[in-house]
Amino acid sequence: MSKINFSSLSDYRTELMGAAMLFVMLFHVGMDRHSTFYALHRIGNVGVDIFLLLSGIGLWFAWQKKPSLKHFYWRRFVRLYPAWLIMAMLFYIPNHINTPGGGYSPDILNLVLNILFGWSFWRCDDLTFWFIPAIMALYLVAPFYLRLIRRNPSWRWLPAVAMVWAVMVQYYPPVHSLVGHVEIFWSRVPIFLLGINFGALVAEKRTLEGSSLWLLLLTLVLSLMMCLEFEESWRGRFPLFLERMVYIPLAISLALLLAHCLEKAPRWLLRGMAFVGVLSLEAYLIHLHFILVNIQKYDLGYVLTSLITIVVSLALAFVLHHLVAFITRFLPR
Repeated sequence: MSKINFSSLSDYRTELMGAAMLFVMLFHVGMDRHSTFYALHRIGNVGVDIFLLLSGIGLWFAWQKKPSLKHFYWRRFVRLYPAWLIMAMLFYIPNHINTPGGGYSPDILNLVLNILFGWSFWRCDDLTFWFIPAIMALYLVAPFYLRLIRRNPSWRWLPAVAMVWAVMVQYYPPVHSLVGHVEIFWSRVPIFLLGINFGALVAEKRTLEGSSLWLLLLTLVLSLMMCLEFEESWRGRFPLFLERMVYIPLAISLALLLAHCLEKAPRWLLRGMAFVGVLSLEAYLIHLHFILVNIQKYDLGYVLTSLITIVVSLALAFVLHHLVAFITRFLPR
């Protein structure tokens, strides 16, 4: 039985991001509550956690290559901000003009702040593009965590503390009243920090013996069973952070197993997944509030709606990606 290589998480990082983006797009497409696959469809949300795990690994490598705050922030800015700025303006300006009361931007100041960094997510839990302001915040603190664990390796246990904090956000009244409205952010911090921790394992090309495949499969199956139970039997009757805590072992085991399978995947599949992975940011910004919201009006069924959404979103994401690439050519390096 072949070994499980942590380095595969880096070797196939773009392909795995493509898979994670497809999971998220399929999750966003509406499905009838009584459908046989409804619960499995809802678990597509784990794509966010896989993406954060891989992002953490990527940031570890970026920091090791050039541990400079200026360089680190500039590279994140060039990749994220131009695409965000374009799509944020296209959404929030019409939303402010056409929605009574200004929608998510009740005044010009809020409109500007929404366009700049998604302020309404932090202000009132606006989930329109919640992942972007969330990842901005994580990028902001990542270099300090990287410095911390380099000087004091024992701080690699901080993800466990982040899990306790997620519980406090839900159940400890002073914390809940202050930041409980952005629980979706706090419950994703542990997997992001774990991704940074994984960076060293990936760089050192650590492996798990072949028999560990059964451990990963057991972790995947048990996590999946619990998530299915949450979605089938307990939906609306439990705080969502509980399921997101189960997403942590689900995301890690699924990412490692997918990476292991990709080592033997045909080249056409790798190219297709990599194509989606390269466009993952742009596809996230476009697919839900510009494409899917319009396609679902026609009630075409889950499969056809998903197919059209993915194809159209990727086509527009390709255009946006190259537009941003053209714009960033004129930015200082």
